[in-house]
Amino acid sequence: MSEHTSEPPRQPEAPQPSRVPEPPQVPAYAQQGWQQPQSPNPWQSGARKAGTVARLRPAGPAAIRGATLWSAVATALLSALLLGDGLGPNLLIVAVPAALAAFFAAQAAGRRLRPWTAVWGVGGLALLAVPALRDAGWPTFLAVVSAVALGSLALHGGRSWLGVFLGSVGLFSSVAEGLKWGGRGARARMAGSRDRWGVAFRSTAVAVVLLIVFGALFASADAAFADVLGSLIPDVSLGDGPWRLFLFVVGLVGALAAAHTAAAPVRWDRITVRAGTARGRLEWALPLIVLNLLFAVFLAIQLTVLLGGYDKVMAETDLSYSAYARQGFWQLLWATLLTLLVIALALRWAPRGAPRDRTLVRSVLGVLCLLTLVVVASALRRMDLYVDAYGLTRLRISVAAVELWLGVVLVLIMAAGVFGARLLPRAVAASAAVGVLAFGLVSPDGLIAEQNVQRFRNDHAIDVDYLRGLSADAVPALDTLPEPLRSCALGEIQKTLRASEAPWYASSWSEARARDILESRSASARYTDCAGLGRGENGSDRGDDGDDPYDPYDPY
Repeated sequence: MSEHTSEPPRQPEAPQPSRVPEPPQVPAYAQQGWQQPQSPNPWQSGARKAGTVARLRPAGPAAIRGATLWSAVATALLSALLLGDGLGPNLLIVAVPAALAAFFAAQAAGRRLRPWTAVWGVGGLALLAVPALRDAGWPTFLAVVSAVALGSLALHGGRSWLGVFLGSVGLFSSVAEGLKWGGRGARARMAGSRDRWGVAFRSTAVAVVLLIVFGALFASADAAFADVLGSLIPDVSLGDGPWRLFLFVVGLVGALAAAHTAAAPVRWDRITVRAGTARGRLEWALPLIVLNLLFAVFLAIQLTVLLGGYDKVMAETDLSYSAYARQGFWQLLWATLLTLLVIALALRWAPRGAPRDRTLVRSVLGVLCLLTLVVVASALRRMDLYVDAYGLTRLRISVAAVELWLGVVLVLIMAAGVFGARLLPRAVAASAAVGVLAFGLVSPDGLIAEQNVQRFRNDHAIDVDYLRGLSADAVPALDTLPEPLRSCALGEIQKTLRASEAPWYASSWSEARARDILESRSASARYTDCAGLGRGENGSDRGDDGDDPYDPYDPY
């Protein structure tokens, strides 16, 4: 045997595939049709808009439910039938199906009822009670506008200042989307259930024919039933067809916009405002401390004069009491408004780095709020003196109400400085809504008439020319005047009521009450009886300067 072991045979190697040289790579920029990809530019308006919309508005809602659609249609029909003759309880009637449309849409989207949503919703419905109770047009306008704002805020929600403000007007941003949403839902339902639509149409047509035939027979058989039926059924003619069609469209658009907003509200709270650059303590506090000192000096003089009585006013100013009261009311009102602006800007640039900074801010701004409250009280005292001298008018009661609300806002700001400002935007909005509601419910025209009648009883002259231009809210107070003043003051109101026979759903409770009073004892004074009244020899006191305190163009 050989000493060397034999090696195992080697396995043949697998043949290597022949490599074909690859063609050279063509750069991407040299290829045909290639375009360089562009990174999104955040400074472009389109990019900013797309990002903002995606952040504020969620995905579109699901298909509209049948209950939501039918509620919107009911809103449109009631708007066309009831809103064409004036404003009254009809606004509340129309608001009910619109609110149901929003409720059904929110329920389908899985939204929960939050406490502040209930507050805004109930407040909006309460404001719609003002046109049902009062006849004057100017408080009604404020109440209706505020009701729409509260309804929009209830659908959107909002906690920040921008959220509350934009949420109160954001309903109009859903008008187009709501129409598209409702149109898609209506087409889908009509395409899938044509037979059921035909049955519903035939049933409705037969029911309408039966109601017309038998209703006409019963109305001709009994006069009392005819009166009740005539008062319940809206008086619709072909001549006002375009107007009714417009109201139908408005009701439908409004209900669909409310429902779409309830299902997919815009999140206005997500709009952020950068905080201002914090200033140093001396730089921030010095101007405000100087302003506080100025307020303090002014108010010290004010209190000395106003509390000193008529003799003090004559000695210090050489003016009558009423002329002194009128002299600076508007300046004090503007001072209050500008102070609120100063407070807002001061909070934006306030120092906030340490606990001492927060204490400084609260102290300086708290003193400024207290002094401004005294300015509000001084302005209201001036107005009270002027009203005692010349009587109450619409302009005077309006600006006094605004000044009083500004005082409430100052109190809320002071409370926010102690308890935190998280609820401040919503509290200010709620105070404005409560103020508008209270202003409408107290009946400004009725208060004006009562105050002027009371001044007449206290041996003051009365301006009949001004009082005869008030609304039906003033009739109960003017009815207590002796003749011929009573008939002269109520003549124009009686003529207006007789010229407009509105149905029950388009007239207010005050109007119905005024009709009852004038039907029991009508105003029947002749022109010669009223010629010497009002602005003539028995006209109002006009003060030493001869200005007409009742002139609607007089800013005081």
